[in-house]
Amino acid sequence: MKRFFGFGRKKKGQPAASGSAAKPFPTGAYELRLQELGKLHRAAARGDLGQVRQRLKKCGIDERDTAERTPLHLASANGHVNVVTYLVENKCKLNLTDSDNRSPLMKAVQCQQEECVAILLEHGANPHLADADGNTALHLAVRSPNTTVAGLLLEHNANIDARNKEGNTPLILAISERHEDIAEFLLQRGADVHARDHCERTPLMTAASGGQLNLIKVLLRYGADLFHKDSNGWTAEDYAVTHGYSR
Repeated sequence: MKRFFGFGRKKKGQPAASGSAAKPFPTGAYELRLQELGKLHRAAARGDLGQVRQRLKKCGIDERDTAERTPLHLASANGHVNVVTYLVENKCKLNLTDSDNRSPLMKAVQCQQEECVAILLEHGANPHLADADGNTALHLAVRSPNTTVAGLLLEHNANIDARNKEGNTPLILAISERHEDIAEFLLQRGADVHARDHCERTPLMTAASGGQLNLIKVLLRYGADLFHKDSNGWTAEDYAVTHGYSR
């Protein structure tokens, strides 16, 4: 069965493999190299609020680096609450996106920086933006997985059934990643148990293909359709048998 989602590709701005060149700053989900960062971005990445204030006398608060990151992106990804608070209170733009089309909120979510996520949402960050793969902040929260962050996003009206470019909702992603707790959390919050990707595969089919008996039981309890067929005419039972889970 096809592996979903497009999370596995290495992209500019994602972490380097272990043993790579030394990184002088906290990295969060960003690969940071000295030559890429000006003094303002370096200070934001380090969480040096004094230097951020000093550099803002000469630089714009939304200045971009070579990967299209603003100081808010770097502070959010690295969990520097004081810098994030200072930047948002000084009216930085909350929804600018980096070279992967990810906003500061999405980076805070991806790095599980709960306080930064809360601050950004309270100041009006948009939870509906999608990155280059069509994933929203909620998709990223599910992959972590982090029910606290997912809950914060849902409290600020994130779309629980948003689809990425392959048609996968956060629920389908949670099941594919074998995150049982967050899958059930999403179902409790009203996620569509009948959601279908672009190949008409349902969450139940995804669970069946991975032999996830506990999740299958949960999905059936929420009314999943045993008899739905995908674009190839396969049912959930067919997926289970094909992947060696006939029992």
